[in-house]
Amino acid sequence: MLEAAEALLLRRLLTDQELASLATLHRGEPAVSMVPYALLDGRHDADGTPALLLHVSRLAPHTADLLATPTVGLLVMAPRTPQDNPLALPRLSLQGRALPCRPEDPAYPAARAAYLARLPEAEPMFGFGDFTLVRVVPTSARFVAGFGRAMALGPAQLAQVLAA
Repeated sequence: MLEAAEALLLRRLLTDQELASLATLHRGEPAVSMVPYALLDGRHDADGTPALLLHVSRLAPHTADLLATPTVGLLVMAPRTPQDNPLALPRLSLQGRALPCRPEDPAYPAARAAYLARLPEAEPMFGFGDFTLVRVVPTSARFVAGFGRAMALGPAQLAQVLAA
């Protein structure tokens, strides 16, 4: 069970960090890349599901990978300072489904606004034809709140944190 302090730590981790490691399946092998992300609280989405947003280029292998096999993983980790024990760093390893969010989708305006509110320098890329927004809808996760403080989270718990 996620306690209030842990929920706050997780929410802060997701709002303070803007980069994640994205794991996809590439030609049958695991592949990891770096992606900026933003949070979508779900209030403006057709199905009300909170998600993490990626804005990815079809020129990148990870985009082809997630379109071919939409089951993906994301790792968000707090930065390490020299005095930190790396095993105690807060981090979230999330599994989810990558769903394209196209301009004609009803959720697109809210998703685009959320992404640009977080990463305004990405605006010129929205004019490039090869970029697309992708919603990563969480299915499960493992959250490490510190050394010896790890917990599994289901979609409902993740939705609560992402929608807060």
